[in-house]
Amino acid sequence: MRKILFIDVDGTLVDYENKLPDSAVTAIRKARRNGHKVYICTGRSRAEVYPNLWEIGLDGMIGGNGSYVENDGKVVMHQLITPEQCRHIVDWLHSRGLEFYLESNNGLFASEHFETAAEVSVQEYSRRKGKAGADQITVRDVFPEMIFDGELYRDDVNKVSFLLGSYQDHLDSVEEFPDLTPGTWGGVGEIALFGDLGLKDVTKAHAIDVLLKELGADVEDTLAFGDAKVDIPMLEYCKIGVAMGSGGDEIKAMADYVTDDVDKDGLYKAFEHFGLI
Repeated sequence: MRKILFIDVDGTLVDYENKLPDSAVTAIRKARRNGHKVYICTGRSRAEVYPNLWEIGLDGMIGGNGSYVENDGKVVMHQLITPEQCRHIVDWLHSRGLEFYLESNNGLFASEHFETAAEVSVQEYSRRKGKAGADQITVRDVFPEMIFDGELYRDDVNKVSFLLGSYQDHLDSVEEFPDLTPGTWGGVGEIALFGDLGLKDVTKAHAIDVLLKELGADVEDTLAFGDAKVDIPMLEYCKIGVAMGSGGDEIKAMADYVTDDVDKDGLYKAFEHFGLI
């Protein structure tokens, strides 16, 4: 029976230093040769899906944590933050002295001092994931094509991520933006490193539902692979949900199956376990 596979990128397909294991490439190529469809399902915007990922061989992608759906080169759905909402976000973050980046299919557009201000946070993020040499990682290592001098009042934004000065910044964003969905990442609760702002009612699960309707496919034939809290809706929605061994405790507790770490051939081992390859 041919399956439809949805694979998160950061922490699932690639490790937290953007390294793509050869075994993951092999697994996806074998699965597609066996007739299965493979989509990445990621928080990244399309501009962050670099050529090395497309060169694996993919049937399409879900981006922006569900705001964008592409199948075989065709845009199936694309929901955007309005220009008015974007201006409100940029002005509010500037007023609080919080550095940020705008996530667009046309690129990642960083605020004026994001590169230097975010270095400690990206290093801490890597450190929490147990990566050696985390204190040497730079913002440009993590975001190799980030644009540091672009226009910030935009009409092509999928979502916005910003550095948290404290958890209160996130709590205040909930009050400030009732028309958006505020979240955090890089840690749970008070230890979160980043806040983000996205469209309401946008989830990876909803985007998968949209794509399945486009394909005329059944959810009974789906598997989802993820490592973080934001992936939980898609693991719940799909028939089988697989958590990476390097993932968070919350997603591992609810998953149907827990595989090995991303950099220990976890994706390949899960594909083998479920007879996809």
